[in-house]
Amino acid sequence: MHTDASMTNHILPKKTYYLVAAALMVLLALTVGAAEVNLGELNVIVALGIAFAKAVLVVLFFMHVKYNSKLTWVFASGGVLWLLIMIILTMGDFIARF
Repeated sequence: MHTDASMTNHILPKKTYYLVAAALMVLLALTVGAAEVNLGELNVIVALGIAFAKAVLVVLFFMHVKYNSKLTWVFASGGVLWLLIMIILTMGDFIARF
């Protein structure tokens, strides 16, 4: 069995998970509040910003990417890159329909 010093297990205290869960609840409340306020075209930007913040918290702490190896970061970044490519292609198609 291969043991790598960079792949140590990180056991986080329960307090960390509770704080992240509380932050997610606050962001959920912000999402609901932002949906009730008419910001015009900024509604989408605000909603996506809040969603991005929630996704980052989930990936870093609940999926333990924050404390994993660089290879895990590469694959997580690859997933984000693929998502951006798909959004760009979708927006290109959406804009071309006008």
